[in-house]
Amino acid sequence: MSRSSPADTSCIVPCNRSPSPSRRAPRRSSAISSASACSGCPRSLGPRAEPAGRKERNRGEAFVNFQLSEDQEALRTGTRKFCDEQMPVTRLAELEKTQGFDRELWGELAQMGVFNLHLSEETGGAGLGMAEAVLVFCELGRRLVPGPLAWSQLAAGHIDGAAEGECVVGGIDRVGAPTGPILIEHLESLDALMVLRPDGVYQVDPGQLRGKPVEVPLDPLTPLHHLDDLLEGDRIGGADEMRQLRLHGAALSTALMLGIAESTLELANAYAKERKQFGRAIGSFQAVKHMLADMFVRMEVARAAVYAAGATLDDPLVGSIPRAVAAAVVTAGEAAHENSCACIQIHGGMGYTWEVPAHYYMKRSWVLGTQFGDREEYCETLSEIIEQSL
Repeated sequence: MSRSSPADTSCIVPCNRSPSPSRRAPRRSSAISSASACSGCPRSLGPRAEPAGRKERNRGEAFVNFQLSEDQEALRTGTRKFCDEQMPVTRLAELEKTQGFDRELWGELAQMGVFNLHLSEETGGAGLGMAEAVLVFCELGRRLVPGPLAWSQLAAGHIDGAAEGECVVGGIDRVGAPTGPILIEHLESLDALMVLRPDGVYQVDPGQLRGKPVEVPLDPLTPLHHLDDLLEGDRIGGADEMRQLRLHGAALSTALMLGIAESTLELANAYAKERKQFGRAIGSFQAVKHMLADMFVRMEVARAAVYAAGATLDDPLVGSIPRAVAAAVVTAGEAAHENSCACIQIHGGMGYTWEVPAHYYMKRSWVLGTQFGDREEYCETLSEIIEQSL
């Protein structure tokens, strides 16, 4: 890929579009039109960053190719197929009875390599990066796969057995709220607990913790325990490692939220096509079309930000890591929450019932929005970065 000159205003994402003669613009209409390929190519965007012209780069800038490779497409397709087979929507209610955790499913995820993606091949990993991890975690979020997914992925290489799925690792972030309530997710299912503190990373034995279960957790598939005290544990990493893990964890959470935004759009779109009112499908009404279009736009904006965060974490020369992760947290969090709301609204009165799975996505989006720092923290980060650049 060659570096474009400042005067070059052509699209830098390859679209395979041949030049076409100019023609008279069509009359404006209130109908929703789809974006053209050169307006962003949302369907062709992918996370593999290939910075171009590093020797020629001015001010550390790089152009990035976000097109998925064949291997990445195969990875995403394989993960989606597995999740569709193992985690159909109808299974969500069943998992409530087991407190949202299935060790057999966890072992299968480990066999697929979900937790060792970033480890080198020499150490038994897949030798991939965050670019591939966000693809996989988007599919996991799309099917609301339960369990401490991000924490176990972060723990691989730091805690024995995490990469193989033999040790289920949960975690708690005490950086943003060191004195707040101590709430542990999936405590009864954990073999190890990773704690992020301002001065480093710690490992705690969950068997030594005594907590009171929260009777009605926010997400029925994410059981909670409230602890009065948290043991210090063994220090397994310093402050620099803590910051790195926190950024990686935030990026993985945004990928899960992107999956929620995608799945709620699919649910709402399918229902809008089959639900009839006044003798026609409700999806034919302009108000519903606009809601679905807004859901799509939010999802694709979040996708671009999440993919960019993964690419930047793999190669910091692509851009600012804090800025990329903060942008992903803000956009993906909004997409997951707003799309969940819109999905419930499009389902009408049915959307509020337990039989419709829309409420699961809403609740999971709330839970994910509190991990590795909340939205306000990352909004402040973005604000500071923008202010410094002025």
